[in-house]
Amino acid sequence: MKFDRYAIYFTPQGSLAEAGAAWLGWDLARGRTVAHPDVAGLDVAALTETPRKYGLHATIKPPFVLAEGASADGLQAAFEVLCTRLAPVTLDGLALTPLGRFLALTPEGDTAALNAMAAEVVRGLDMFRAPPTEADLARRRQANLTPAQEANLTKWGYPYVMDAFRFHITLTSKLPKADLPQVSAALDPYITPHLPQPFVLSSLTLVGQAEDGMFHEVHRAALSG
Repeated sequence: MKFDRYAIYFTPQGSLAEAGAAWLGWDLARGRTVAHPDVAGLDVAALTETPRKYGLHATIKPPFVLAEGASADGLQAAFEVLCTRLAPVTLDGLALTPLGRFLALTPEGDTAALNAMAAEVVRGLDMFRAPPTEADLARRRQANLTPAQEANLTKWGYPYVMDAFRFHITLTSKLPKADLPQVSAALDPYITPHLPQPFVLSSLTLVGQAEDGMFHEVHRAALSG
């Protein structure tokens, strides 16, 4: 399969992966659509339209086009080597949380090791990333970036990395703020039984975005450092 962009994700496994794939309607590990669950009072397809193509994930290294002269095979090989140097990260758990105008799963506990690992992935694979286009830069700058975010955009091609990184697994599109409590209350009994305690991040996933816009798992690698 040909991919236009690549990224490094954390992708859950087990019951959370299955429940999340159904919720979003896309299973990136299997590369197929999944029927949405019936959740009382919610139009799940409408709520998940924006995050669907990405699959259930937390972004570690944001999507990028391969640099000139770089290859997908070279990226995968470097990704595998990097994961042998990175240690698993254990946090207290995951919680359903409002972030701005969307709902996400966020980690509970000290995230210092998680943030450091994410920064190492951004740095360690950056030679494979093509520079952003002027259109990409202009689009990102519409978000009124802070000076630190602008520096990240210039150096790493994305504003929300390094000190601006915040691990999250997006579950909804942007919602009216008034709707967040009702959607959260309906979603909670569906997703919370699948949330791990503790939450152990023991692998990362190289993913690719196909020509139809959907992201697919390319290779999962254990963190064995």
